[in-house]
Amino acid sequence: MFNLILFGPPGSGKGTQSERLISRYGLKHLSTGDILRSEIANQTKLGMEAKTLMDRGELVPDEVVIGMIRSALDNNPEAKGFLFDGFPRTKAQSVALDTLLSEKGEGINVVLALEVTEEELIKRLLNRGLTSGRTDDVNESVIRARIAEYHKKTSSVADHYREFDKVVGVKGEGTVDEIFDALCEEIEKRKVA
Repeated sequence: MFNLILFGPPGSGKGTQSERLISRYGLKHLSTGDILRSEIANQTKLGMEAKTLMDRGELVPDEVVIGMIRSALDNNPEAKGFLFDGFPRTKAQSVALDTLLSEKGEGINVVLALEVTEEELIKRLLNRGLTSGRTDDVNESVIRARIAEYHKKTSSVADHYREFDKVVGVKGEGTVDEIFDALCEEIEKRKVA
């Protein structure tokens, strides 16, 4: 099984590259946002607990999110591996994910961090905002705040996985194919046949 975390600030191309990596390697995409929506739609116990909190404007606690991740892992025993997207977001979540995977005799193989200059991110997001309909993609100051928040939140996750020499920076500028090839090269270095 091959498990990877794909990191990157807003506008770095995570969505585009995730789709391609999932297709190439047969990985199961675990997006916490998607899982949350699915659990709520299916009215699972965890989903209803999360919905109650969200309806009150509260954050979903780590133990609920971890429970959903556990459920997704358990429900996909045939998976060749997982691509984690939007999770973990804190050191505590990183440790919990490591513990959960360890219980299954697995771990995170690599954390791929897409590196894109702030000016390029702003250009991409403003361009995306022209057609996406996303209000957070049309205001440069909002975009800068999102990028700063990303760096503030994810630095502890990257630091955690650096302790285990699992973080690899990948240049996130160039053509979609060039970036994809660079990501695949890093995966191939670590992939067990």
